[in-house]
Amino acid sequence: MLKALIFDCDGVLVDTERDGHRVAFNRAFAAKGLDTEWSVEEYHVLLQVAGGKERIRHYFDISGWPEGVEDQEAWVRELHELKTRFFMEIIEAGELRLRPGIARLIDEAIAEGIALAICSTSNERAVNLIVDRLLGPKRRKHFAAVLAGDMVSRKKPDPEIYLKCLKVLGITSAQAVVVEDSRVGLMAAAATGICCLVTVNGYTAQEDTSGADLVVSELGDPPNIQVTLETVRKLLKK
Repeated sequence: MLKALIFDCDGVLVDTERDGHRVAFNRAFAAKGLDTEWSVEEYHVLLQVAGGKERIRHYFDISGWPEGVEDQEAWVRELHELKTRFFMEIIEAGELRLRPGIARLIDEAIAEGIALAICSTSNERAVNLIVDRLLGPKRRKHFAAVLAGDMVSRKKPDPEIYLKCLKVLGITSAQAVVVEDSRVGLMAAAATGICCLVTVNGYTAQEDTSGADLVVSELGDPPNIQVTLETVRKLLKK
């Protein structure tokens, strides 16, 4: 029996990676006086590393650290905080929109009394801003948990955040369905034993999602609906 619908954030609720996070990273690099600029293609590769701070460290470990950086941990933290500020400005400026079908499916779940949650690798402040501004207060109050990457010790593909979510919701893995957009997220859900629906985007369409219970290009709004609450329920009956 379906008791909860759990969403990833970036790439699922909003197609944030290409036009949100990537742009914010580049603005942070420029503000720091760096000549680093991540292209659409390069950022696609970097997305294989989960988590913003981890992505920064991975990149500079390979390309070389800027001169004068003595405390790498503090420098990465400062740069990521700057990036998060730019990302929030992008959201507040109305440059991003919910992906098709997200609001519709959430409203269907609310009408049926299905618990809602978000499990993201992103910064807690950024995730909450997306939920507050794009989903709005009426929907937000129905989310029993909004968990972010800095609330766990190990990020996806580790299942820690999903295990924590199940505990908060007081349910088992057999009573929930996760909506993800990437192989990394799918691996985290699979390791928890939760049924996983993958809604791919431009960055994840070519990833191996063979372990997913269902793969779609989007949830869809009329007349192109691909996933309804009944679709989700049927996944648990397989």
